[in-house]
Amino acid sequence: MPRKQTQYIGILTSGGDCPGLNTAIRGVGKAALGYYGMHIVGFRDGFRGLMENRTTPLEGGQLSGILTLGGTILGTARDKPHKMLVGGKYKDMTDVIVSNYHDHGLDCLVCLGGGGTQKNALRLKQAGLNVVTLPKTIDNDIAMTDITFGFDTALGIATDAIDRLHSTAHSHHRVIVVEIMGHRAGWLALGAGIAGGADVILIPEIPYTVESVAAAIKRRSLGGKPFSIVAVAEGAITVEEHEARLAALGDKPDGKKSKKNGSSESEIVYADRTIKLAQQLEALSGLEARVTILGHVQRGGAPSAADRILSTRLGTAAADLIARKQYGVMVAARGESTEAVPLEEVAGKVKTVPVDHPWIASARRVSTNFGD
Repeated sequence: MPRKQTQYIGILTSGGDCPGLNTAIRGVGKAALGYYGMHIVGFRDGFRGLMENRTTPLEGGQLSGILTLGGTILGTARDKPHKMLVGGKYKDMTDVIVSNYHDHGLDCLVCLGGGGTQKNALRLKQAGLNVVTLPKTIDNDIAMTDITFGFDTALGIATDAIDRLHSTAHSHHRVIVVEIMGHRAGWLALGAGIAGGADVILIPEIPYTVESVAAAIKRRSLGGKPFSIVAVAEGAITVEEHEARLAALGDKPDGKKSKKNGSSESEIVYADRTIKLAQQLEALSGLEARVTILGHVQRGGAPSAADRILSTRLGTAAADLIARKQYGVMVAARGESTEAVPLEEVAGKVKTVPVDHPWIASARRVSTNFGD
């Protein structure tokens, strides 16, 4: 019996949650259902839900009222298809996922996620599945797209936090070190630091010395400003750490970091480093130092207007690509338009902050210290 022309698509969210996921689900779903007459099914909790065949219907009612909701109505997880914990052991569940994909009669699987999701989607493409991805992460570090959804909202949250910290830093004549998310790329700390008027910004792309930061704080104090705000990305490193890393990698600047990024263990390590930095600055500057770690508050809450527009644009563009049967791509933001980028050009790459980026140049011109 010949298959009807109606297309059947699945959708899942994977990796860390962030504002805009529900808006993107809505964009894909409404365009697929209402404009193209497709059928759509959601899979719970990322690739694990697809492996375990846990579905939820996505019809008009389920897509209504989610535009402003934070998080994801589908749930999310960090499982990898080729390395999934099953029965206490890690197993390659790609074949099971492929089988479930076909059992549902899917024409395409839409994956909403960050860098890890792009790599996992590529693996499924190589296993023979039709996939389309959307770039989400508050870190804004996915390659080949101008911006990721979730970034603008997190930027606003972090900026608001720095704004609020200014008053207490000024009142108590303190140095406040505020840790902002960003393991591998400093976009969030850089943007929030500039927007919030941080006096020092430390990002992974520019190794720093504690002495340089302390000297900048002391200059401010001697100039009649006995307080400072230090915005530090959780992945920021000292010059010594940078040199040690290069030596360990055999002088390969593109070497990968620990695979524990994103785990509770790595979060503890980052927190300890930020606390140590504050203690060092206190000793060197002679000013009291306090630490504020924003943590997961940056990923929560309703998406900003900009993220709602971006998520809707990317979601509807994904439906357009599926209607044209253009698979194996990520829907990238390109100016006010979108572009389909092959997953091979995205997976495994990180968009870091260029050291000559205009944001950095502007920050330096207003006397922002980068610790270098």
